[in-house]
Amino acid sequence: MGKGSLTDEEITERLAALPGWVRVGDEITRTFGIRYHGGIAMIVHVADVERLIGHHADIDLRWDHVRFSITTHDAGHRLTAAAFDLAARIDKIAAAHQAQPGGL
Repeated sequence: MGKGSLTDEEITERLAALPGWVRVGDEITRTFGIRYHGGIAMIVHVADVERLIGHHADIDLRWDHVRFSITTHDAGHRLTAAAFDLAARIDKIAAAHQAQPGGL
């Protein structure tokens, strides 16, 4: 395991505390329903937080939704506590932007 990697049990436990996020291999992902320009504003807000904490998501923006995928690149693309911290921050930002859970 890479530096700071979580065990499968720890990942399952942390996912349970973040409804809407799902594990896909060595990343966690969540989609929010939001129109394109609202999605851009939300992404800018997330990017500001990412810069402050030094952890970044992969972001896929579409006309009616945005999807975030998170892994820890500098831990060998593994899931760490930092990934789950960022997911929780994204959830708060999404709520502030009135993004809808699920999207698709």
